[in-house]
Amino acid sequence: MRVLVISHTYIVDLNCEKLRALAQLSPDLEVTVVVPQRWRPGGVQNRIIEPELREEGRFKVIPVGNFSENNQGLLCFGPGLITLLKETRPQVIQVEQGAKSLAYAQAIALNRALRLQAKNVFFTWWNLPYELKFPVSLLEAYNLRHSHGIVAGNQDGADILRQRGYGGPIRVMPQLGVDERLFQPQPQPELAAHLGLAPETFVIGFVGRFVAEKGLLTLWQALAALKDHSRPWACLMLGRGPLRQQLEEQARDWGLCDGAKGPVFDHRIHFIESVPHTEVPRYLNLMHTLVLPSETTDQFKTLTSAGWKEQFGHVLIEAMACKVPVIGSDSGEIPHVIQDAGLVFPEGNAKALAESLQTLMEQPTTHAALAQKGYERAMTHYTNRALAQQQLDFYQELGVAP
Repeated sequence: MRVLVISHTYIVDLNCEKLRALAQLSPDLEVTVVVPQRWRPGGVQNRIIEPELREEGRFKVIPVGNFSENNQGLLCFGPGLITLLKETRPQVIQVEQGAKSLAYAQAIALNRALRLQAKNVFFTWWNLPYELKFPVSLLEAYNLRHSHGIVAGNQDGADILRQRGYGGPIRVMPQLGVDERLFQPQPQPELAAHLGLAPETFVIGFVGRFVAEKGLLTLWQALAALKDHSRPWACLMLGRGPLRQQLEEQARDWGLCDGAKGPVFDHRIHFIESVPHTEVPRYLNLMHTLVLPSETTDQFKTLTSAGWKEQFGHVLIEAMACKVPVIGSDSGEIPHVIQDAGLVFPEGNAKALAESLQTLMEQPTTHAALAQKGYERAMTHYTNRALAQQQLDFYQELGVAP
């Protein structure tokens, strides 16, 4: 099976692990990844990434000359894509730039013009309702009409595509998996000692952006309800963002700390910034629970209006792979990721979150059971190899021969 994947995501080598795993599933599989020759992450003017050609047996990453260096929707490619399609003659063309992607429309048109008879597939994370104006509405209609299958990163995204009129096969799975070689249970006594965390301390953790939509003020309210709990606890906040100052102020106002300043207020509140991805597992392994209290904001009505809902929550599967029980709100995809392998509470409900925390603090049997369930779910559903197998199964479902 010859698979061609197009996406700016795979400029980052770390993001290629699922596709590498896909190429290793069978000696008959060839996976070619097309990435932009030049890309500005986040539109940053003074930072340009120019990836190099990577060839690893049946897995290749090939930079191709592109138009638009910082807009996912407008990204498309020059004549080099035509040459590559002629050479590889893929049986599957998967473009991971969304339903309204110009690159996907380009791939569909070239597939037809070159008579490749490949299956057209795209990936999307989009999980809120929206309206489109001409000519973008025509572009999306064209893409949906010529799609043989779609991979949606979340169930809401799949439901929206049905509402947009797509009636073909959809597979719900995240774009990127968890590396179980990096994210695995591993005690960290030295790091715990460095942070002043006593062995009996119950460590509550968060990893992500310090922004309102991540529900951190709700987490703070839940912690305030636990400040006099008989079991000593600490909160480990891994990340950065504009809400940091407000979190510090409210921690002092609500008696969560002793009023000190700096990365560690006292024995309870720890802020850790600028941690490389390879170091995140060390901090996850300090936690007795990982909390993702995301909160949905106003629904999208147009492409420019404000709104957000948790698309997946990748840190959940990283924590689960480390055998750390997870607690998440019911925003977006979180309940689908956790299912019965963790605890889910109504978003914005600080009392319910506090009760979930108390359950894990006071019931060691429940804590151990959820740690094991989460680990098993991560290993069977969310490793890169597991996702690669799901992707291959979907291609076969579309009628592509193995």
